[in-house]
Amino acid sequence: MEEFPVFHQGAIHDVIVKDLVKYIDERGWLCELFRHDELDPAHHPAMAYISQTMPGISRGPHAHRHQTDIFYFMGPGNFKVVLWDNRPSSPTYGIKQVIYAGQDGPKAVLVPPGVVHGYKSLGPVPGLVFNAPNKLYAGEGKREPVDEIRYEEQDDSPFTLD
Repeated sequence: MEEFPVFHQGAIHDVIVKDLVKYIDERGWLCELFRHDELDPAHHPAMAYISQTMPGISRGPHAHRHQTDIFYFMGPGNFKVVLWDNRPSSPTYGIKQVIYAGQDGPKAVLVPPGVVHGYKSLGPVPGLVFNAPNKLYAGEGKREPVDEIRYEEQDDSPFTLD
């Protein structure tokens, strides 16, 4: 059985949380999500996807061995995002970070490999999340194992979103 630290609240080393700005005019709004000149090339996206999560539903928690995720929480909907630093070599090993993001507080959240992460849609409407990871899901041509360590089904997991 895997040993886990006792997690304490705080900010996690290498996690980047950035407020997103919506530029609003009579046509609607625009928001920059990604710029090559503002992000380390190691984190540049290899693909992108968008997901909808129904109110009260969670995704994760899970971690990646090699992949960095960059989640964009813009709305509609709001989310509770929870991160756990499960990297023994990290200066913030054992830290749990909670972020509220979405329509009421648009944010980008960069999650490096080894950081366990999950999020819950707070409702009352379904929430949208855009992700731009730096690795292809299941590798080139979807011929490789998926880079995920899943904790959702573990009864003794310290990674809970509630």
